[in-house]
Amino acid sequence: MTAAHDPHSLQGLRARYGVRHRWFLLYTLMLGSMAAVMSSTIMNVAIPDMSHHFTLGQSRVQWVTSGFMVAMTVSMLTTPWLLARFGYRRVYEVCMWLLLGGGVVGGFAGDFTLVMAARVAEGLAAGVVQPIPAIIILRAFDSNEQGRASGLFGMGVVLAPAIGPSIGGVLVDVFGWRSIFFMVVPLALVALWLSRRFVPTTAPGGVAANAEGDGLDWIGLALASASTLMLLNGLVQLRGDDDTVAVILLALAASGMGLFVAWQRHLLKARRHGKRRPLMNLQVFSHRSFAMGALVAFTYGIALFGSTYLLPVYMQMGLGLSPSYIGAALLPSGILLAVTIAVVGRLSDRYRPAVLVSLGLALLASSFALMPTVHPASGLALLWAWVILGRIGLGFILPSLNLGSMRGMPKALIPQASSVIGFVRMLGGAAGVSVCAIVLEWRLSAAGVSLLGAGHPAASLRAFNETFLGLAAITALALLAAWRMAGTPAVHTKD
Repeated sequence: MTAAHDPHSLQGLRARYGVRHRWFLLYTLMLGSMAAVMSSTIMNVAIPDMSHHFTLGQSRVQWVTSGFMVAMTVSMLTTPWLLARFGYRRVYEVCMWLLLGGGVVGGFAGDFTLVMAARVAEGLAAGVVQPIPAIIILRAFDSNEQGRASGLFGMGVVLAPAIGPSIGGVLVDVFGWRSIFFMVVPLALVALWLSRRFVPTTAPGGVAANAEGDGLDWIGLALASASTLMLLNGLVQLRGDDDTVAVILLALAASGMGLFVAWQRHLLKARRHGKRRPLMNLQVFSHRSFAMGALVAFTYGIALFGSTYLLPVYMQMGLGLSPSYIGAALLPSGILLAVTIAVVGRLSDRYRPAVLVSLGLALLASSFALMPTVHPASGLALLWAWVILGRIGLGFILPSLNLGSMRGMPKALIPQASSVIGFVRMLGGAAGVSVCAIVLEWRLSAAGVSLLGAGHPAASLRAFNETFLGLAAITALALLAAWRMAGTPAVHTKD
């Protein structure tokens, strides 16, 4: 059966649901992405409890987050190949089953190794899923609807981490860290049911999936995976007394990335002589807007994921707040973030994305820089104000970054561009989590404060404040690239 006559193909679903189908599809993907995002961020509130349960130091238990992000970062590069080979529906459903299985296995795990295996499985699924919505938005929606679609999608996705910590904090206090794993299960189940109705079996562009098509670039995948692992391990080793291992690992990571780029260039040149295509099509970087957007995405990933790790730890160790209180404190800012994204999404159809992204980066950097003004003795009003300011900044960035990076790009390159920008953002995020943990541990140690919080409270707060100032500087650097992103939106026809 050809794609045109398959009732579950893109053409068949459009014939059944009409113009509404693209919105039904977007909502379905939004639910799956909510499950992926929740699994990536909700675990942070349970890290202290898990550390005590397994009697692990911060450096080991932090791999619950970092291991997930390594798997998510690398698997993003496989999304274009998987979609072309197996189609949207099969890829999406396998990812939902992995998220569901990871939640159940992690929740019942009796040892830390099994917890890590569950987190890696969830990370692989989350990485493959996350580039798909941008592909749909840029291919299925006209340019004057892309901002609105991006805003609605972003609003739904951020509701998961906005509401999740509030519920998760209560669950950790009442039931312990295991309950956090089960939060992803209902979302994955509903996403599986909706996928049977609205997700097409076809590949991007409405063509039939080709299971006999190009083979996966396993060499490139191995180089990217090994380089990412060595990068994170090297960053972790910087905490030890002997820096030699850290320097060797970081040098190997840099060499591995260099080999990866050289291999991708070789495959791109030899493409016309064989079936194998590169894992990362470097042609996307020939578009200036995309290259600048990728730089923004990398530095933004460092700041976003580093702060997502740092903020709950700061509120528990530095301010002495309970997990349930942390969730309640973060809830209003999360809801405001969702509203901001919906509003800015519509603005992205009218104003230059570079302006919106730059404004968001400035607000986010300011929120980090103002954190040292927070002190428990004077109340927590300033803490809420600066968290809200940062979330408003995120609301300006999230719906505008992908549009500004990929508008005007040939539609054939959009799947690759979406996965690449996700990869560099998550690479920055994976490094950001490790860098924040390293800097925090370094400053705590210099202040004479133990990782369990024993020591002078003022010294502990000073260590956290210095880490926040580092994040502010990194975020401000992204402004240099943001101004050089796309100016006017390009017109895309739906396919």
